Formats: sequence, structure tokens, C-alpha cells
Amino acid sequence: MTNSTNAPTKPKGLGSIRRTAVNLSQFSPVKESTLGDGKNLPLILEPAVEHVDLAEWVGNNREELGKKLVKHGGFLYRGFPLNSAVDFERVAGAICSELYAEYGDLPREGVAGKVYTSTPYPNDKSILYHCESSHLHSWPRKINFFCVTVANEGGATPIVDCREVYRKLDPRVRDMFEEKGLMYVRNFSPGVDVPWQRFFHTEDKTAVEAECKKAGMTCEWTQGGETLRVGQVCRAVAQHPVTGEKTFFNQVQLHHVYCLDPAVRESLLSIFSREDLPRDVYFGDGSIIEDSVMEHVGGVYEQNAVRFQWQPGDMVTLDNMLIAHARDPFVGERKILVALGDMITLEQLDAVNAERQ
Repeated sequence: MTNSTNAPTKPKGLGSIRRTAVNLSQFSPVKESTLGDGKNLPLILEPAVEHVDLAEWVGNNREELGKKLVKHGGFLYRGFPLNSAVDFERVAGAICSELYAEYGDLPREGVAGKVYTSTPYPNDKSILYHCESSHLHSWPRKINFFCVTVANEGGATPIVDCREVYRKLDPRVRDMFEEKGLMYVRNFSPGVDVPWQRFFHTEDKTAVEAECKKAGMTCEWTQGGETLRVGQVCRAVAQHPVTGEKTFFNQVQLHHVYCLDPAVRESLLSIFSREDLPRDVYFGDGSIIEDSVMEHVGGVYEQNAVRFQWQPGDMVTLDNMLIAHARDPFVGERKILVALGDMITLEQLDAVNAERQ
């Protein structure tokens, strides 16, 4: 009879254990999601761990975030420890190559050098859809918003993908805008609009005329020299400098008199002739844009709009050439800060798109 024993198994040495490679880059401190229902806009970015320095993370991942921005059109950063205009400016300065500090249409926020407060406009009125400064020959590629105070009711910042707006417009309407372009007219009337002195950062009318000429704008002093009227012919449709996609890039709804509340429109037209209205817009050849066209445009905007409720500390980054924004009426106090960045001129846009072809 043969005796057999089971020898105890020796533990494996560390050298015999098969190692598995771990890519630490997969462990992002920021998680991504969307609003659902097939909506890609905005991409929601939230902390996956505590104590995330959002500005540092954005700066380290700016190239990858740039790719995601042109895909989604916008980001909503939520849940990060952003508590002040200074915090906001740090993050905005990380996502943008350079922030813009000479914007005359918005009041500057006193705490931070390149941060503004949002448009001061009556609480009970909507600010309609527009791409920032698209009525000029230079504009920001990116626009950032930061929520300091949430309104008691309303006050959302609706956003809409202008690639979708371009695709969904009636082809006949779209062709008119694309072929004719737009002519924006603005009268800096005392007590009605931003003073021209603040907008142009000067009291010198000669300097204003030189600046208008440089920007390709017409310039006319009216009402005995008290009022400045400027005109600018711009495209209504632009090609995005990264993707080449066509986008409905303009401020036609914000400027057209039809889009004002009926009571406001009647009041203004009882005070001003149409050419003296604070703001108005025509087709680029000077012809009238019919009210029915504007009704159609407004319907397409609203059908494709996305809304979310602000929370304190929320920050939003939009690709200003892809996404238009607006403001809903609100009740109570509301404070949203703004930072603009990565300016581009019409000439630069044309050069980039010419290289693509």
C-alpha cells in the first residue's frame, strides 16, 4: 500500500502574479451626462469626487473639451465650488485662450476685471434669441455665464442649436437670409439705449466715426448731433471655423421690431419713426423682413430650444457660433455674470474656411 500526502501549496511570489495595466487617465474627477430625451445640449459636467479644482481641470483638458464643445454646443458645470466672480473668471480664463475686456454693451462686474453682469432689461420681458455680437464684424467664439442669484420664478436662459435652426427653417426663408444677409440699424438715443459714449469708450465724435469706419459700419449723427445712428451689413448664415457646418448666426429676432411685445412696439412706433427706432433690422439689400417671416423664425427657435433651471454656482460655456441664447421673464432678484472669450473677426473666419476648401 502506497501512502500519498498532499503537500501544502506554496504561496506565489510577487514575481509570478500577472499584473494588469491600469490607465489612471480613465479615472476622471468629472462625470458627464445630458438632459436625456435625445438632447445633446448641454453636456452636463459634475464633480465625481470632492474638492475638484474646476479651473485647473479645464485648463489641463482644454483640447479635449474643445472637441466636445463643438459636438454638444455647450457645457453646464454644476456642483463645483464656484462662489464668486473671481472663481468664475478663473474657469472662464481656462476654457478660453483669452477673455475679452472691452465690451460696451454690458455693465462691468466690479469685482473681476473681465467679467460683466448680464443685460439690464425689465424683469417682466423676454430677451430674445441671439448669438452674441453676431451683428458686428468681430465676435466671441465662446460665451460663459455664471449664476450668482436664482430668480424666485422664471429667469431661465434658453439655448438653441443654430445648426438645427438652419436645417429646420423653410428653405425659401433660409435662402433669403443666406443670400441677402442682414442690415442692422441702431440709434443710440439718450435715455433709451446704452449711451454711445459708454459703448465706444470715448466722448470724441471723431474717434467714434473712425471706429465705425474701421468696423465697416455706416455712421450718422441725427437729432442735432445728440443721437448716433450706425448701420452694419452682416451675414445671416455663417460657416463654423472648426466643423464647416452652416449655422443661423445672427441677431435678427433680437432687433426686429415685430418681435417686441405688442404694447412696447406700439409705444415705440408712436414715439419714433421706423428709421429712428432704437434697434431694427432689414435684409442686407435694405428690403423689409416681413412679420410672417419673423413669426416663422421665432417658431423654429422655440421648437428647438432647451431650458434648464439655474442653481446657485452653475456655470455655462457656449460655442457662440453654434448656440444662440435668450432670457425668460422672471420674478425676484436674479444675477447672472458673463465672460466673453476667443474673439474672431470676419476676415479670420473667411481665411479659415477658405483653407478648408
